[in-house]
Amino acid sequence: MFHGDSCLMTNNTTDPRPLYREALSWTTALIEKVRDDQLTASTPCADFDVHTLLGHLVATVERARVIGEGGDPGTVPLVVTDIPDDGYADAYRSAADRMWPVWTDDSRLDATVTAPWGTVPGRAAIWGYINETLVHGWDLAVATGQPSDTRPELAEAMLAVARHAIPAETRGGHVPFAHVVEPHPTAGPTERLANWSGRKSI
Repeated sequence: MFHGDSCLMTNNTTDPRPLYREALSWTTALIEKVRDDQLTASTPCADFDVHTLLGHLVATVERARVIGEGGDPGTVPLVVTDIPDDGYADAYRSAADRMWPVWTDDSRLDATVTAPWGTVPGRAAIWGYINETLVHGWDLAVATGQPSDTRPELAEAMLAVARHAIPAETRGGHVPFAHVVEPHPTAGPTERLANWSGRKSI
């Protein structure tokens, strides 16, 4: 996912775990409010409708766990499919409960791990999954008519990292992001973060 000049994530001494925890809590609250009749709705992420997006969100947390364990995230499918339609919030919480103990040791932040986008320090992997969580959370909120802004400071912190780690000039091919979308003048920081990842409202 992350590409190009990732020095901000690699050398930064910030502990991103509290921000990831907050991002997961925000997205969990969105998942809890998804109605059955919204599962087939399209989302700003062209690859996913709401149903598959929910399965992908669970997969991102499973991948974060495997990465922290020193494993290969490619062993986790892109979309988890064996979840009942009314079970995604519980599955997401359970995945997080399994993931957090792996990252309790502070040394994991500077350990070299394998992420889907390359070999990086652990803290860089967590920043990558904060981005996944917030952008896909925004996708879900837009698709299901929910408030789409997380705490502004959280989104701004992630956007500052994303601007360095996902350069606007390097999109497409092995960098799975669309071109940057020009934000609407009234866009809040969460929408601007999604715009940086190539998202626009549906």
